[in-house]
Amino acid sequence: MHVLDASAFIHDYDVDGPTASIPAVRDELTDAAAYRFDAQAGGGMQVQVPGEAALAAVREAARTTGDLDVLSETDQRLLAAAYELDGTLVTDDYAVQNVADELGVGVDAIAQEGISERRDWNFQCQGCGREFDESRDRCPVCGSDLARKNPR
Repeated sequence: MHVLDASAFIHDYDVDGPTASIPAVRDELTDAAAYRFDAQAGGGMQVQVPGEAALAAVREAARTTGDLDVLSETDQRLLAAAYELDGTLVTDDYAVQNVADELGVGVDAIAQEGISERRDWNFQCQGCGREFDESRDRCPVCGSDLARKNPR
């Protein structure tokens, strides 16, 4: 089962076998890409609404990798659908690929090269430079904003 992100419809990605997507992906599409989604849905593509348990697993994995703040609700639901269906996620989004790796969900990249390594992000204060393992709204020491930082 291939679970299709918006980029699959935008790039007219062709896959053999069963496919699925989520309603929120259709909402992101316009023009020909929207017609491709509708055609596939009418032709047997499963339109999946993921359950809360799968969404919770995705959010926990995204917290672990440090990607939670950059994943949209659509990204989270798409990952949850792939996780629930034990499918292969078709996407070009690097943050989605990173969380998919943490979840053990396979990924097929479309127009971009897939990720070469999974990253667990750190967060660095823009004021005092202190680093934290978890994202926060502000630095608890000086109150400045935090930014994602590659831990290497």
